Amino acid sequence: MSSLPIAKNSSLNNDLFIPNGVTFVGTINVPGLAQINGDITGEITCKELDVGPEGNIKGKVQAQEIQVHGQLENDINCMGLVKIHKTGKVSGKLSYSEIDIERGGQFVGVMTGTKS
Repeated sequence: MSSLPIAKNSSLNNDLFIPNGVTFVGTINVPGLAQINGDITGEITCKELDVGPEGNIKGKVQAQEIQVHGQLENDINCMGLVKIHKTGKVSGKLSYSEIDIERGGQFVGVMTGTKS
């Protein structure tokens, strides 16, 4: 009986990808990068969050770095940089250390800057 070889670039990095068309309701904890192109309702905690152009997150978010190309709303806590790209929209309560909003990007709500 032989064991199967492990691919050199196998997914052992604890990242998560949710494609367009997938809906998830609940709590997600990701040690690495969470790339969201589907719909999430609930709570997500991760090191890095990338909300794709088709991504839509409603709920509580906690991350070190956040990139928003789609929509992110409710209670967002980012210990590092939040970047809202030109197609991105963030709404709700945002706590951040650094923020960058591209021309065309939108924020609606209350934001609080903190230094880590």
